[in-house]
Amino acid sequence: MLNVGIHTGSWQRSSEAPTAFADPGYYVRMARIAERGRLDALFLADGPALREHPALRPSQALEPSVILASVAAETEHLGLIGTLSSTFNDPVELAHRLLALDDLSGGRLAWNIVTTYSLPAGGNFGLADYPDRPTRYRRAAEFVDVVRALWRDAADPSGRGIDHHGEFFTVVGSLPQGPSPQGYPLLVQAGGSPQGRELAGRVADAVFSAELDLGAGIDHYRYVKDVAVAHGRRRGDVKILPGLITTIGSDRVEAERRYDEQNALLPVGHDLERLSQVLGEDLSAHPLDEPVPARLLGEVADPAKFGASLGFRESVVRLIESRNLTLREAVREFSGAGHRVVVGSPADVADTIERWFLAGAADGFNLMPDVFPDGLEIFVDEVVPLLQRRGVFRTEYTESTLRERFTGYAYPVGVPTLVTTRFA
Repeated sequence: MLNVGIHTGSWQRSSEAPTAFADPGYYVRMARIAERGRLDALFLADGPALREHPALRPSQALEPSVILASVAAETEHLGLIGTLSSTFNDPVELAHRLLALDDLSGGRLAWNIVTTYSLPAGGNFGLADYPDRPTRYRRAAEFVDVVRALWRDAADPSGRGIDHHGEFFTVVGSLPQGPSPQGYPLLVQAGGSPQGRELAGRVADAVFSAELDLGAGIDHYRYVKDVAVAHGRRRGDVKILPGLITTIGSDRVEAERRYDEQNALLPVGHDLERLSQVLGEDLSAHPLDEPVPARLLGEVADPAKFGASLGFRESVVRLIESRNLTLREAVREFSGAGHRVVVGSPADVADTIERWFLAGAADGFNLMPDVFPDGLEIFVDEVVPLLQRRGVFRTEYTESTLRERFTGYAYPVGVPTLVTTRFA
């Protein structure tokens, strides 16, 4: 759930107020629609700085754990996934905050782990020199290990505390609380770089991926699950959830019209500028109806210093090469967001979901409707019943926690006994 829709112009078409992104009640209203559709969870991004000019696209203003606390109080089954950066947080404070929210929600929380490369965010936190990619991922890996150790200690009846001395953190002690109903929050990862996939295979319960075609989706799915196995886990222990952007109409003609009307609201060259950022070079002077320059499709010269997402870049490059796309075609396929886009009828969307699931490219999807609320409402009212009739989606919630829903386990693997009386 990004602002009032994944499309940059969504705030100009939504029936919600343009300032809804700053209203906790807005997120509650959308969460109730999602819960009516038996969806898994509400997934929030985060950006600890103003990322875009508000005149172009208002951005999420409220900190994600605050939003999720509001949603938790007004829902019963819907999972809660919040993105919080390992670059700009403290592992002890974050572990405590998220475990408290997990307990408050009855065991419905997951933490989406990211590293952050954002010059405005760096300025907010006083960073003169931004850490390079390897450093950010080493810090992220150690950050996650500290958080997990604190959570596991909280679930231990003996409560001995942890004694951690690492490259980035020294933590000696324990959290002032016991476990949540699911033990502690699930871990979600959203990075397509080699370091990100390694972290995902080692610790993540779910991965938010960015794959634009089925073949790339299958390859990524196998790769991450192979990494999980290499770390002694089962293939099913990590769920792969590709992003899926939807623009839905009663038929394809109506959906295409909706899509074109949305794009007409964007500044000239907006999506081309986004694609330029992903590929690492300004493409504004390149002819739109000629192929994308081959020099932009090779390996990144210095991945450690590449500012954009390597995962987004890899998926876009693969799509361009596989179809020999012109720049105009690449801009349309990329759609300013870097995830697979389906513009069509409810059946078209259901077909894509079923095809990727049965082909072994996805365990589920991170759904990104173009505009809230109607883009979500039509999915819940028209696409979900199709998936239910095909036998690939639930008709009722049957699990009490998000861990049971995603993993089938009542408690984290390796934590045999969880108690709620540690401080009794």
